[in-house]
This record gives sequence, structure tokens and C-alpha cells, in this order.
Amino acid sequence: MTVPVLPYPKEKKKIVERLTPVFCTSDAKTEEDVRKIISRVRRDGDKALIHFSRKFDHHPVTLTKALALDEAYLREAWDQLPPDLSQSLRRARARITRFHEQQRVRGFRLTEPSGNRMSQQIFPLRSVGVYVPGGAASYPSTVLMNVIPAKVAGVPEIVMVTPPSGPALGHRAVLGAAHLCGVKTVYLSGGAQAVAAMAYGTETIPRVDKIVGPGNRWVATAKRLLYGEIDIDSVAGPSEVLIVADHTAKMEMVAADMLAQAEHDPDAAAIVILVGSRAKVEPLQRAIAEQTRGAQRREIIQKSLKKNGLIIRVKTIEEAIELANLRAPEHCEVITENAREVAAQIRDAGALFIGPWTPEAVGDYVAGPNHVLPTARTARFFSPLGVEDFIKRNHVIECTQRGLMALAPTVRTLASAEGLDAHRAAVDIRMNARESKSPEERPAGEPKRKPARRASKRA
Repeated sequence: MTVPVLPYPKEKKKIVERLTPVFCTSDAKTEEDVRKIISRVRRDGDKALIHFSRKFDHHPVTLTKALALDEAYLREAWDQLPPDLSQSLRRARARITRFHEQQRVRGFRLTEPSGNRMSQQIFPLRSVGVYVPGGAASYPSTVLMNVIPAKVAGVPEIVMVTPPSGPALGHRAVLGAAHLCGVKTVYLSGGAQAVAAMAYGTETIPRVDKIVGPGNRWVATAKRLLYGEIDIDSVAGPSEVLIVADHTAKMEMVAADMLAQAEHDPDAAAIVILVGSRAKVEPLQRAIAEQTRGAQRREIIQKSLKKNGLIIRVKTIEEAIELANLRAPEHCEVITENAREVAAQIRDAGALFIGPWTPEAVGDYVAGPNHVLPTARTARFFSPLGVEDFIKRNHVIECTQRGLMALAPTVRTLASAEGLDAHRAAVDIRMNARESKSPEERPAGEPKRKPARRASKRA
């Protein structure tokens, strides 16, 4: 098979259309189905989960307690993992934890000479739900990338759900990774019904304040519809990579990184921008064809490359940078001369992978930065998942009497300009109550002053 090739700027219109697709999480039928699922889970709780588990996952669960896997079960799954897998998970956990510990944020306090105090307080969220996909494949790395930043943030309750079906080893790896990360209970539920269960709570699954984790279009649609009832990380689209490569890049490596992205999903996108006349298309096309023939997930790769694969020819690195920022990809690899300098000019990307020895796959598993990244051009305004996604900020304001008097004229003027007379009155009533100082304004130990006596009329 061959991947389409478009020259820039000759085919600029087509290229821009390919790089700026309209993103839609679901069609009308999917949204209608998801609304029904959400409504039934909210009404019937565990009974609905059991029904949908039989219907969608073909899992013959009959008791609500069968939905929950306790700490002992998770520990057993961990103990059954092959040594090389458990060692790899431990190493990944250590590196991901080390990176995210650098993201901790702290509050601050400002105190003015008048005694006014303004501060920002930082609190972890009380409870977070983590959705881990299952079915045809299982993703222990998703457990690590979603649970670890929540743990670093200090979230006390983490609720994890995953579909009951999946490859035996993969399913055990997911449960083992949950144990490794300190998750106490995993609930066997998937799809929109699992999202609804975490949003509203059931007899078995606790209600949470935020839901994170990837999923299919039913999961993404449920998260979008329930946003506001709970917070979410994002509504993610299909995974994507954009590779900027010049004549210094080995096309076998470029092809391998394209396939690594394409094997995720038929809707995944793998795009290469070849820079300069010395970067040849033919070796890249040959490498793609050869590697696809021997790939285990060949059919998925072929569908993905046919639908969303693209090679763009540009003359200059400046054109490549312009197109990369236009696409704002989830993953952006830079395999060029002066790769670090080139990457520094690409600001709109979820994650950057610099140089020939940094495949995107290393970021998926063990580098340390989070692999939950903005997709579908949302890297223009969204950031990777991190510790800050699992905290909340409170603002605290405390005025003294003297401090309020100093701010009152500004409040009164702005309130009058906005026609909010009650706002102005809330300040005015305090300006008229000046007979006593607040405790903060009196030196320590100074007693309250008694009001002066009125002079006698006979005096």
C-alpha cells in the first residue's frame, strides 16, 4: 500500500483541509443511545449495570458484589504477572511519579499594610473516577498515567472501572497495575454505563467529582453529556502523530513510528512532513509497505493509513513548522538537523519527541511525562493531564476596617457604573460604622475604647 503525498504550497487548500478536520465525538444515534443509558443507570443503579454488562460485554454477572474486585483480588493479579512485566510496571511507575512530583503547586498569601489579606488555597479533589478501556486490548499504562498524578495531588479516593472482558494477561496487567498504584477496588463495568455510574453513584460504585481516562465514542459522549454534573479531563478524539523529518532521518524509523500510531485504531492519524528535496518519498513508502505486511495489527494499520495517513512535501523547515502548528497534533516528532531548535518553534503540540532516538512509544510507557494528551487540534488551548487536573483552588479575602475604607471608593464607583446599587450599599453601610476598630487593627492588649461622654447641658 502507498500513503497519499501532497506537495506544499501547490496543494495548500487540500493540505489545510486534511490538517484541520472537524472533530465530532459522536453521531445523533450514539448520543441518543448514551442519553438512554445514562438515564437508566441514574434510575436503576446496579440493576442497570448488570443489564448492560450482559448486553454489551456478554458478562453473566448476577450479583452486584460481582462488579467489585477487592484489594486481595488485585494483589493476586499482581502476583500472577510475569517478572519482566511487573518489573517494567515498577520502573514506569517510578519515572512517572518522579516527573509528576515536580508539578505540585502551592498556595500563597498577600498581606497589605492596611491588614487586608488575600490568599489562594490548594486542595486535592475528594474523589476521582478512572476509566480504563478493555475489550479487544487492555492498557495497564492507562492505569499508571491516570492514577499516579491523582495520587501525587493527594486525592484520597480513586474509583477505577474497566470492562469485564479482555485478553487474560492484559486484564491481569490492568488489575495488577491498579494494585501497584494503590487502587483499593476495581469495578467491572465499561462503556457509557460505567461513566454514568461514577457520575451519579450506584449501590456499589461510589459517586466521584471528576472522571478521567480514554474510551470509545460511547464513553467520550457520556463524559461530554455529564460534564457539569462532574468534571472531566477532556473529550478525546482518535490518537494522532505528526512527524517532521528531513534528509537526516532514517525512513525505516519514520515508517515504524507511523505504524505505531496507526495500529491504535482505524481512525488514528499518522502524518509526515518531509522537508527539502533531499528527503525522499520512495524509501518511506517502501518501508511503510514492508513493515505493514509483517505487522500483527495489519488490518487496523491499513485502514488507518488509507483513511488518515498523509505525506506532505515542503521546501523549507519554516513551512514545516507552520503546518505543524496548524495541525496542533497530540504527538509531534522532530527528526531533523538542529531538531531541538526546530521543536522550540512548535508551540501547539500535546507532546514533542526530539531527535531520532525518541520514538513516541517511549512517551506512551516510561519516559515520565503523561501520555494523556490533547487531540483533534485542542493542543492549541489544552494541556497534558497532570497533577493540576486533580486539585482545586479556593480564593480567600479578609479585609480589616481600615483596609475596606481604602478600597471603598473604587467599589462604590464601579458598582454605580454597573448600576448595582445594592453592591454600593453593602460598602456604604460599613463606611458608616466606624465607631469601633476591628480586632486586627488594635495593638495586642489594647482595650476597646469607651465612647466619649456628652458634655453636660449645664456646663
